[in-house]
Amino acid sequence: MASTPATKILSAAKIPHQVHSYDHDPRVHSYGDEAATAMGVSADQVFKTLVIELADGKLAVAVLPVAAKLSLKSAAAALGSPKAVMADPAKAQRTTGYVLGGISPLGQKRLLPTVIDKSALTFPTVFCSAGKRGLEISLKPSDLVELTKAVTASITAS
Repeated sequence: MASTPATKILSAAKIPHQVHSYDHDPRVHSYGDEAATAMGVSADQVFKTLVIELADGKLAVAVLPVAAKLSLKSAAAALGSPKAVMADPAKAQRTTGYVLGGISPLGQKRLLPTVIDKSALTFPTVFCSAGKRGLEISLKPSDLVELTKAVTASITAS
């Protein structure tokens, strides 16, 4: 099984988790939907990691269900910022150390302020990227919150 910074952090912290791999189709750019379909789980239980830029220019991370749209205003407010925009993709990759479609909330080059959609807490386990396209981790949402030092809030657009 492939080892990534995300899986190494989980193993080092002795956090129970499972790694799930599937064949990523390079023509697909809806990475989260592809992961949910490949693993046969609800898209509500598979969480995507989006990098945002806060009003002060600092980057942060928003983790939300793949089927949902991010409310930048809600994410910014949860992180104590008046506003946020989507981060430049190249800057997001450089800062996290991961490629788009494989950005994990875990094991980034440095821990960024993180907000996780509160819907994660309704599941016994959630899925998120393990740090590579075609590789997902399932773990308890409370463990994900703890490891990322995240706040939880409703950050999806209605």
